[in-house]
Amino acid sequence: MVSTKLVKSMSNLLELPPSWRSVLSEEFDKPYFRELRRFVDSERSRHQVFPAAEHVFRAFQLTPVDQLRVLIVGQDPYHDENQAHGLSFSVRSGVKLPPSLRNIFKELQADLEIPPSENGCLDSWARQGVMLLNRVLTVRAHEANSHRGKGWEEFTSRVITAVNERPCVVFVLWGKPAQELAGLIDKRHLIIENAHPSPLSAYRGFFGSRPFSRINQFLRETGQKQIDWQLERCDPGVIL
Repeated sequence: MVSTKLVKSMSNLLELPPSWRSVLSEEFDKPYFRELRRFVDSERSRHQVFPAAEHVFRAFQLTPVDQLRVLIVGQDPYHDENQAHGLSFSVRSGVKLPPSLRNIFKELQADLEIPPSENGCLDSWARQGVMLLNRVLTVRAHEANSHRGKGWEEFTSRVITAVNERPCVVFVLWGKPAQELAGLIDKRHLIIENAHPSPLSAYRGFFGSRPFSRINQFLRETGQKQIDWQLERCDPGVIL
């Protein structure tokens, strides 16, 4: 018998807003996605999985496809307690900043002289049209990359091809898993490819890359509104 909790998880996995559902709905009936759903539901029945089921598609909920101007791609969600909440690199307000996010804030200060924030919630970026997408959207607690190769990569590749149809988008690909997507992107867009901001790789090309000013320059040149990278404080009790 399938538990009520499991059914709820399967339902939440497909909660996309209308703008995204219109371009991704065909994916849900494909064999790989059905198998992905079975895998994630099985994982949740036996292990702790991040983010919570209702937050898996939060990046899509905060950044509708018709408002998307920048797509920042990471790897997989944070795998420790109270960190992942559906946006790549972001944590809830009040949560200690992970090292990768601290490095992002260091580069933001070096690039645009915005002082590092102790607030790691990136909702305000997402609401301005900066989609924060991981290559893999779920992870088993405390086991990095544990959901790699289970189908998420095919799904997020499809997301990239959908976004590629938009005019004049900035694609920010941090780390090798994200950079595998570059071949799906047309040259009319701006593609920023650099090392991942993790402490293991940040000094190999992330620091000094000045992505934030490059993004805003491209947006200006294409007649779009710049991103205000100054972070607002998020209410830690509010997720959506």
